[in-house]
Amino acid sequence: MRRMEFKMEREGLVKPGDEIHVTEGVLPTSWYYTMEPAVAMSANYKNRERLKTRDGKVVEVITDESGYTVVAEFDE
Repeated sequence: MRRMEFKMEREGLVKPGDEIHVTEGVLPTSWYYTMEPAVAMSANYKNRERLKTRDGKVVEVITDESGYTVVAEFDE
């Protein structure tokens, strides 16, 4: 299992246990992932760190002073 963190701006869009789908975006030298439908966004990842699957599951939503962090697991 691979865990990834996504930044979410508004509370309550996803909860632990939710099945998710992500889309891959491309930048000149890296990739990023968006939890659909535009719920949360990942950090940028290098080529060797790219996801092999696009479906996962939310395992945790963390609240802190900067907003919400969604932790998701992907079967890799």
